[in-house]
Amino acid sequence: MIATVKERAPLEPALLASLRQRLGDRLSTSAAVCAQHGKDESYHAPHAPDAVAFARSTDEVAAIVSLCAAYKTPVIAFGTGTSLEGHVAALRGGVCIDLAQMNAIVRVNADDLDATVEAGVTRKQLNEYLRDTGLFFPIDPGADASIGGMAATRASGTNAVRYGTMRENVMSLTVVLADGRVIRTARRARKSAAGYDLTRLFVGSEGTLGVITEVTVRLYGIPEAILAAVCAFPTIAAAVDTVIETIQSGIPVARIELLDEAQMDAINKYSKLDHRVAPTLFFEFHGSESGVAEQVDTVKALAAEHGGDDFRWAASPEARSKLWQARHDAYYAALALRPGSKGWPTDVCVPISRLAECIAETKRDLAQSSIPSALAGHVGDGNFHLIFMIDPQLPEEIAEASRLNDRMVARALEMEGTCTGEHGIGYGKMDFLVAEHGEAISVMRSIKQALDPDDILNPGKIIRV
Repeated sequence: MIATVKERAPLEPALLASLRQRLGDRLSTSAAVCAQHGKDESYHAPHAPDAVAFARSTDEVAAIVSLCAAYKTPVIAFGTGTSLEGHVAALRGGVCIDLAQMNAIVRVNADDLDATVEAGVTRKQLNEYLRDTGLFFPIDPGADASIGGMAATRASGTNAVRYGTMRENVMSLTVVLADGRVIRTARRARKSAAGYDLTRLFVGSEGTLGVITEVTVRLYGIPEAILAAVCAFPTIAAAVDTVIETIQSGIPVARIELLDEAQMDAINKYSKLDHRVAPTLFFEFHGSESGVAEQVDTVKALAAEHGGDDFRWAASPEARSKLWQARHDAYYAALALRPGSKGWPTDVCVPISRLAECIAETKRDLAQSSIPSALAGHVGDGNFHLIFMIDPQLPEEIAEASRLNDRMVARALEMEGTCTGEHGIGYGKMDFLVAEHGEAISVMRSIKQALDPDDILNPGKIIRV
């Protein structure tokens, strides 16, 4: 969709002077720095902020937001810039708060299986820190995103089928509100019935209700045994049916990823692999030695019933890392199939029982289109992605990708699914959110207006005010 961009006024000189007095050379109005902070990994047009503030503490974020609130100046939080629906675009200018320097791991409570980190800590940084504790943080969206950004977009990824998404794994947040107040949404207790669930409110709010500065997350013990595998299938339907039966059988598989033949061709070329070019499932099994062996035997039998070829195994950490890095590089691999193209990534999520039907109908649409595309998905929880490789200079290709995307989202909604399983809304899927939630949008708008009456927090995202 096209963003609604209001006329933007330059920053007030007095605001700039106050911010510079507070931050010194950690406030930048450089065109290059601002441009870098106005774009993400998506096809959406970038919109640069007027200034970028590099914050180092919650108190600094609160001071920046308070100053901007006094001048009714937009504030956009920025993590690593890996979002996919235009989340960080400064549609009305304003001040971008870069949280990358807020990268301290505040504490790890090993006995309680949780950790508190500043918003700029990335998932890889956290897991590297945890490596010698026997614990790990499982949410893996592929990109080395910041924990704060992952909470703000309600990220998930390849491990969600077993460990859940950020919604299930964030225990508490420290948030700076639109007027500069700082709140903590919950304590560290594993459950609570005390008042409104503010943590869940801010998880997925995409910076429109507050700026997340600290996150307390759940941790898990590193499994005794981990085994990864790849298995090719004769058709997409055969692969998806295997997934459905695996989930319905109650097998606690950690990851089940589907890649279609186009995506497999792409990762073979990009990552120098030699997998069969066919619809393929990537599996990972976690547990005890005996538990993993039992899971493997059951899944192998289910796959064989649907024509799955012999499994190719990856047991060592190095082999598993190579396998999953190839899966995480799927986006860039797809773009490499059409040099010079721009990626248009999108996703939907449907109830697992409708997954095969949704993918089959989507693939029929794609077969009749001239735009190259590739499909990959976290199909263990009904979520799949498409990447259109488009020439951004050709309006007809943008129109065709938009048409295909609209049809896929409408199909998912008709099946009681959602317009996005994990990419979020940003400004790219605002119309779809209205179609999905109907009158509930007015409740969301009321919450936004109550917490941010001047609409300064990441304006133009999620809902129209």
